[in-house]
Amino acid sequence: MIAPALTPALCLLNPHAANGRCAALAQPLREALPQVPLVLPENVAAARRRLLALPEGSRVIVAGGDGTVHQLLPALVARQLQLAILPGGTGNDLARALGLARMGWREALAHAQSAPATTMDLGEITTPEGGAQLFMSSLTAGFDAAIAIRAQAAPNWLRGQPRYLWATLNEIGRLRVYPLRIEADGQLLHEGPMLFASSLNTPSYGSGMPAAPGARVDDGHLELLRVGAFGRLGALAMMPLLLAGQHLRNRKVHLSAFKALRLTSPRPVPLAVDGEPLPSSNDITVRVLPRALHVVR
Repeated sequence: MIAPALTPALCLLNPHAANGRCAALAQPLREALPQVPLVLPENVAAARRRLLALPEGSRVIVAGGDGTVHQLLPALVARQLQLAILPGGTGNDLARALGLARMGWREALAHAQSAPATTMDLGEITTPEGGAQLFMSSLTAGFDAAIAIRAQAAPNWLRGQPRYLWATLNEIGRLRVYPLRIEADGQLLHEGPMLFASSLNTPSYGSGMPAAPGARVDDGHLELLRVGAFGRLGALAMMPLLLAGQHLRNRKVHLSAFKALRLTSPRPVPLAVDGEPLPSSNDITVRVLPRALHVVR
C-alpha cells in the first residue's frame, strides 16, 4: 500500500543519538523547516506523548538511528504515523534497508517531505520477563546479543562497525554457547548447542553487517539466522566472513524464513532488539506483523 506524501506534522530529533553528535542538526533543521515544529524530547516517554497527540496518519520526520526509531515504534504504530528518517545514529540498519543510509541530511530531508509512504513489516518478541516488544530490524539471541549489549559500553569515539568489532573482540574472551530448542512455524528446526539464533527483518544488522542478504522488510516474514557451536578461534574466523556476506557458506550457518518462532533453553539467553538490551529469557516467542509500519523509502 502506498500513501501520498504529506506535509510533516513534526520533526523529532534525538539529541543523544550517535553519542550526542545528532544534536548538531537542531539549528540547521529549524532553519530548513520553519513551519514544522522541531522537538528535542527530554526522554522516551515525552517523545511518545508528542507522537500519540498527533492526528492519525500524520507524517513525522525522525532524526536519529535504529535505537531512536525502536523506542518510538509503539506510538508510530498506534497512530499509524508515516515515518520519514534522517539517519543520524551509529547503526542505521533500518535506513540502509530503506535506501536512505547514504543520503546526507539535506537530501534525506528533501526526500522526507516529497516521497510517498509505503508499508513494512515489523517483528514482535514476547518473553515472560519483558512482555511483548516490537522491533523493526533485528532480534538477537545469544552471542550476538551479548555483543550488542557490550557495544553500548564502547568508547564514544568508536562509531558504526568498529564499535561492534570492539565489542566482539571483548566478548569472544568469555564466549558461551547456548542449548536451544528452535521451532519455526510448527516445525522443529534444531535442538542442541548454538552460538546464536537471531531474527532479522532487514538485510543487515550491527551497523551494516549483511547477515541476511536477501531479507526484505515487506515480504511478510522474518529471517532466522542460526549459527552453530563455535570455539573462540572459529567465532573469530567467522567475523570477516560475516562482514563480507560470505558466512552462509559455512555448514554451521543456516538462514531460513519464518512467520512464527519459539526459542527455549534450560538457562536464560541474552537478548537485544534493534541493538537495545532486553532481559535475558529462556522462553522466547517471535512473530512477524505484516505491513505494521508506514515508512518513507
